[in-house]
Amino acid sequence: MGGPRSVAGPRFEDYREKHQDRIAMERRDGVILLRMHTNGGPVVWGLEMHRALSQAWQDVGNDPENDVMILTSTDPYWIGVVDEDEEKDLPFGYDTYYREATKLIENLLFNVDIPTIAAINGPGYHTEIALLCDITICTEQAIFQDGHFLIGFVPGDGQLLTFQELLGPKRSAYAAYTGQKIDASTALDWGLVNEVVSPDKLLDRAWELAGMIMQQPRATRCLTHHLLVRPWKQRLINDFPMHITHEGYGVYVSEPRHDLNRVRNTWKDETS
Repeated sequence: MGGPRSVAGPRFEDYREKHQDRIAMERRDGVILLRMHTNGGPVVWGLEMHRALSQAWQDVGNDPENDVMILTSTDPYWIGVVDEDEEKDLPFGYDTYYREATKLIENLLFNVDIPTIAAINGPGYHTEIALLCDITICTEQAIFQDGHFLIGFVPGDGQLLTFQELLGPKRSAYAAYTGQKIDASTALDWGLVNEVVSPDKLLDRAWELAGMIMQQPRATRCLTHHLLVRPWKQRLINDFPMHITHEGYGVYVSEPRHDLNRVRNTWKDETS
């Protein structure tokens, strides 16, 4: 009998097809681009999009043919629409609330072991996903906000976590309590993003940055990413379980379940 067969890794063609309903993927010379969408248009946010991203991070990270990842979304929002029907019927429990929320961030930080670039195409929420990338660029239309507190939520799903790390305690506290909308220019001044570019140049610049990174050997690229992502991993391990459980407990004791859909649907107005 022969020895054990090796386990085949993920194939780009397979996971590109697997995720095509929510994440469009293309790859050029080792640089993989992920564009979030719903039916080809702006993202409709809900549990299924949560799960798609969490699984995509695993597939991208497990494929050694990927060298740099670019993440973007579909105009006119980064994420600005909520699936009202799904939110209304979503059961409040460990898997649907705690696990899905944590895996969205955990898998990005711990599974994607290559340099990451986020290209924010417009206003929206859940910009923490973009801020967790090594390099973050955005258009002039981008807006950064944590509106949880304004609508009765404890800000614990990740946005405050990234604000605390990047803005510091005073600015992040003010942003949390007031729902401050941080425009692209201010975000650049405060260190939330690295560059602000016009919409027609956003993806070209992301590909250009990826090309610059690709000039170095794979080991250099990946090990540099490991150093850059280490503070985020530490912040996640130290703080995120407390953030998400505080948010969940606040929901449980403060807001009847049948009112959550009404509360969450105000996000679109808050980020437009």
